[in-house]
Amino acid sequence: MSQLELAPAKVNLCLFLGGTRDDGRHELVTLFESISLFDQLELTELPDGPDEVVCPGVEGPNLVQAALAELRSRGWSAPAVRIQIGKRIPVAAGLGGGSADAAAALRLATELEPVSDDVLADIAGGMGADVPSQLRPGVALGTGAGEVVARCPQLPGHAFLIIPLPVRLSTPDVYREADRLGLPRSPGELEKLRSRLDGALRDGGRPEDSLLVNDLEPAALSLCPQVAETLAAARDTGADQVVVSGSGPTVAGVYWGDDATARADRAAAELAERFSGSVAAQPISSWPCGTI
Repeated sequence: MSQLELAPAKVNLCLFLGGTRDDGRHELVTLFESISLFDQLELTELPDGPDEVVCPGVEGPNLVQAALAELRSRGWSAPAVRIQIGKRIPVAAGLGGGSADAAAALRLATELEPVSDDVLADIAGGMGADVPSQLRPGVALGTGAGEVVARCPQLPGHAFLIIPLPVRLSTPDVYREADRLGLPRSPGELEKLRSRLDGALRDGGRPEDSLLVNDLEPAALSLCPQVAETLAAARDTGADQVVVSGSGPTVAGVYWGDDATARADRAAAELAERFSGSVAAQPISSWPCGTI
């Protein structure tokens, strides 16, 4: 018997970068939102043998395999499983595809044999900035190095234009370039921005334009100059905001208002020939709407 789970991509509506912590990770304040661009995971129990992860077209280490290994190391004793991943989220694109897959695998695995919320949070927190927020997709404010997650109310009506690029950016490389460029903010500045963002979200409104900023954007531009053309193209469609998502190189246009979906759809159609893979996407504001 197989179980299926969708793993939605995320967009960082903002990302403020702080200094490096003792563990080598950066302090962050970031607003995550899950979107309607999904990978699909299928879990099948095996009669014996080690756990298997199959992800056609993607080479190298996989966060899903790491998630299963971490579960086993904490005493998870469910039967061996095979997880097959159907990829639609571009790899190394700033959309959190690998993290979304790991989070979805943890959801699937713990349906077979539950573990405590503390164990699940500890595993997710050790797997990078995006995994904790994606354990329960939706809108979330991430602090610490992304492992401290506060769930947020649904944002006012909006839609996204997603423009992937046919290149990959390594997240560690982008953070190193951000350090080289001197982009990290002081602890005091980071705390002020967190407080402003928290206040805007608590009031149930959309954050003001000055808060919808990604501090990693200059680093992504430095490593991948094509991003500049993509940002300009998204602005030309009339997007209300344009951001690089995460460590890039994917660009997201944000459209607000009652006609947001129609505007995002028109923009995706307009740019489809010039930027292959451009799509419109909707926010996912609650879960388990993506479970199948």
